[in-house]
Amino acid sequence: MIEDTETIDEFLVQHTADVEDAIRKAAAAEIMPRFRQLAAHEIDQKSGPHDLVTDADRNAERHLTQVLGALLPGSVVVGEEAVHADPETYEALQGDAPVWIVDPVDGTRQFVRGETGFCTLVALARQGELLASWTYAPARDQLATAVKGGGAFLDGVRLRPGAPDPARDLEVATSHPDYTTDAQKRALLGLWADGVRTRPCGSAGLEYLAIAKGELDATAFSWEAAWDHAAGLLLVEEAGGAHLTLTGEPFRITGGNALPFTAARDAATARRVMELLRAS
Repeated sequence: MIEDTETIDEFLVQHTADVEDAIRKAAAAEIMPRFRQLAAHEIDQKSGPHDLVTDADRNAERHLTQVLGALLPGSVVVGEEAVHADPETYEALQGDAPVWIVDPVDGTRQFVRGETGFCTLVALARQGELLASWTYAPARDQLATAVKGGGAFLDGVRLRPGAPDPARDLEVATSHPDYTTDAQKRALLGLWADGVRTRPCGSAGLEYLAIAKGELDATAFSWEAAWDHAAGLLLVEEAGGAHLTLTGEPFRITGGNALPFTAARDAATARRVMELLRAS
């Protein structure tokens, strides 16, 4: 069992490459052979027609659960598909053990449609604190990484998005209408303002990467699932960005956040988006 944060830091120094290798191998073995090759019996619905799961999701998560747990003895895995099968698994985020937070295929709808806009998300946290993250887009062969206090990188190049260009509209990706309740739609109406351009989000993980690269200014999301947000939030934070909830506090992966919340390429943009959301 890991006893302190210093030991986890040592683990990350020694085994970050092993985590990257595990993620790449899971994608190569379980995801990419099914990309644009999915049979009908390999696709199922969870809560409805917009909430899909495939054999690639299930098998990649099992692969990562086995390998990541072995890499860090005493750690636990909170994966999207495992939580769907047993919601009590999510409670591990509140515990003392290091937690791997896994979304095996973020952007399953894009994956099913044969589009490249999907990724595998892995984050390492303890007691609600994000320590490291990996965002891997296998169809694009892109890997973004972040370690708390160590910066954010895409394929080894440091990410620094800077502030948005004040001469152009702020671009904000929002919760997709298919996943948004009427109340949440009303809360997001504040973004229908001069100087702001909104669009529905795709893969949450790739939207966070777009912020860290400076290609997107902010997000406005209305759901809390840690596997969608953990990796990207640390990536944005380490690139120099910020995230805020309606109460003005940073987003907590353990839950209980005032929604919607925003992640943005700098603190001023996060505050601006939050002011618009509060005004709705």
